[in-house]
Amino acid sequence: MREKSLQLTAVIEREDNWYVATCPEVDIVSQGKTIESACSNLLEAVEAFFEAASPSEVRRRLKKVN
Repeated sequence: MREKSLQLTAVIEREDNWYVATCPEVDIVSQGKTIESACSNLLEAVEAFFEAASPSEVRRRLKKVN
């Protein structure tokens, strides 16, 4: 099976002493003490979502943005 490439967005905002990273296309949020850790944690969460979610859940979340 051929893997598809998908470009997603990371929005990073500072909240007090934390950085909050959001991927709006799939509605996933993570955080970290630094911008780099927030991005890394978000990437890990998004990868876990795509590994665990059913194809219908992925389609449902992606359609919300389009």
